[in-house]
Amino acid sequence: MDESSVKKAAEIILSAKSCIAFTGAGVSVESGIPPFRGENSLWNRYDPKVLDLNFFKASPEVSWPVIKEIFYDFFGLAKPNKAHKVLARMEQAGMLKCVVTQNIDNLHQDAGSKEVYEFHGNLQRIICTRCDYRVMAPDADFSKLPLMCPKCGGLLKPDFVFFGEQIPVEAYEKSVVAARQADVCLIVGSTGEVMPAAIIPSEAKRNKAVVIEINPDESHFTGNITDIHLKGKAGEVFSELEKFLF
Repeated sequence: MDESSVKKAAEIILSAKSCIAFTGAGVSVESGIPPFRGENSLWNRYDPKVLDLNFFKASPEVSWPVIKEIFYDFFGLAKPNKAHKVLARMEQAGMLKCVVTQNIDNLHQDAGSKEVYEFHGNLQRIICTRCDYRVMAPDADFSKLPLMCPKCGGLLKPDFVFFGEQIPVEAYEKSVVAARQADVCLIVGSTGEVMPAAIIPSEAKRNKAVVIEINPDESHFTGNITDIHLKGKAGEVFSELEKFLF
């Protein structure tokens, strides 16, 4: 990692009027959460059809045990890493306006971030597909699956975006507005493969924002909209950035 590039990136962040962060699966890998795509990914181990909305509704007895194993047994062990913590500290210091995240793991909030726009929802919330009932995951009884609504008897579903579902309108609108107002956009651990989330950094770039990418490898953003590429794992890069930011 080039220290001069890290220092330059820190100077740009410190001089920003409106800096946002756009985060993907790579920011949580160091917390023990594997990515959904690529080598050692979840979809190499599990059939993604369990998160297809139509399949889930037709066969919840098949989907729910897999969902519980992936998202509530395994993900539940994850803790925020250095990247999550520094981003939260940046927000608290007034350096960062918000985090737009593709992740559903709640680790940004666990680290202390307040302004988080969840592009794909959050696994901590469980909602009824029929009525307005909702429950937080720690309060749900996973001993009998599929989870059913105690209020109306409908099927309960994690409040994150399944295949075949639309992006939450409020999160989408807030993310686009933040991108259009940003003069600096940090891309952290996102390859830019998932649409429409990947339009957020591009929207910032279209409005003249400086784009700082933090990724161990090149992505769809690199060479297209990235101005500075800090090559490395998110936690390692933020450990270096922290030295110049605070």
